[in-house]
Amino acid sequence: MTAQQEIRPHAAAKPVRWAADAVATMREGARVRLDYSAQSLWRVDRMIEDIRREDPPYAAVGNVLRGFGAYAGEVIVRQTGAEWWSTGGDHWVRTPDGKLWDPIEEARRCFAGQGSLRLLCRDATASA
Repeated sequence: MTAQQEIRPHAAAKPVRWAADAVATMREGARVRLDYSAQSLWRVDRMIEDIRREDPPYAAVGNVLRGFGAYAGEVIVRQTGAEWWSTGGDHWVRTPDGKLWDPIEEARRCFAGQGSLRLLCRDATASA
């Protein structure tokens, strides 16, 4: 167990794993490097847009979107010192100013053509 894992709250376990899976999948399958930077969320937004254009059923891409949302949440956590919160199977990011952000739901909104993980990160890091 690494020092970072030892100090992370239990609520972070699943989203951290989902984010890491998304990073590995994009690196190995799509040859896209995600480095947990805010700039990398431009690529994630574009990938979601590309998926949306193919018009797959939500059931086919739900886990991918969850991974992208968790990745965006991890970007926010790492940039602001935020932490993951969880209840009833839902996961949010709580920034140091006490605001709750829902990057996993934002990834779903992106897929519907109504959201942006990049802008969510910008807003969350600006408020923190």
